[in-house]
Amino acid sequence: MTLITVRPEGLYCEKGDFFIDPWKAVDRALITHAHSDHARSGSSHYIATGQSEGILRKRLGSEMPLQTVEYGDRLKLGETWVSFHPAGHVLGSAQIRVEYKEEVWVVSGDYKRCADPSCTPFEVVPCDTFITEATFGLPIYRWDRGAETVRRIYDWWQADLERPSILFGYAFGKAQRILSELTRFTDQPVYVHGAIHGLTEIYRQQGVAMVPTLCTSEMPRSYSFTGDLVLAPPSGHRSSWMKRFKHPQTAFASGWMAVRGARRRRGYERGFVLSDHADWPGLIQTVQDTGAQRVYVTHGQSEVVSRYLQESLHLEAMPLETLFEGEADI
Repeated sequence: MTLITVRPEGLYCEKGDFFIDPWKAVDRALITHAHSDHARSGSSHYIATGQSEGILRKRLGSEMPLQTVEYGDRLKLGETWVSFHPAGHVLGSAQIRVEYKEEVWVVSGDYKRCADPSCTPFEVVPCDTFITEATFGLPIYRWDRGAETVRRIYDWWQADLERPSILFGYAFGKAQRILSELTRFTDQPVYVHGAIHGLTEIYRQQGVAMVPTLCTSEMPRSYSFTGDLVLAPPSGHRSSWMKRFKHPQTAFASGWMAVRGARRRRGYERGFVLSDHADWPGLIQTVQDTGAQRVYVTHGQSEVVSRYLQESLHLEAMPLETLFEGEADI
């Protein structure tokens, strides 16, 4: 690696004197998105997209030293030009393009290629060197359209209106995507766990259309939730929070539900395959679309993806070890 290297704090660009998604406190941190494995507290100065601001301040503190940019804005940092481009992962998520003289690198962060009404679609950014995630970097991972999967979720909910339907999934990104896709099928309110409620309101402030939501904690203790859909983070499963729901049907929405037995091992009645990461075809297509001749692969199945890119596409590809290997998509 040359323009961007790996230091104990994370990915570092010496020519621009900045880190990208550092896992330790640094002087200047460029943040791809607000998930906790990419945005950590303690740095002296942050740069991220304007759409990320609300979630970042909620998670890292309202007084965090944050400079916001819009997609496509060009910043002069040291000897480099830097810009942020849509990654299609969650609200405000970005790929970071770094240009130095005639050389262009792109750090993907997390991304997906399929449609998602809750965030800006992925943008192909041509480059010489591409650093890509590979959370679902195996050929078994292939996603249906989000609208199709959420239709199945809606049908599952409607098929049993004699008890509560509790759907578990990641509180930031997954929940809001489901709430947005549900507008195709209903305008009925959906109840949400407190961990989801505040994040969802930030999405609404950014103009994302979703079905109406009510926080479960605001409902009377006598309310039964019979026939209702409730969204909750995985931490709510088997917790004291579950005690207020009588004989609910439960499901889990995650890319890991594509693996046989994953639903049963996690203790859910039903699994829905829904991920905010690229699937196998999306990963390979993205590498080809960028035109990159050198590819570094991180976050997940880096060895498998690197080998495929070498042997099938004849690219210079290699794994890049970071602190957050094997990231869960929950």
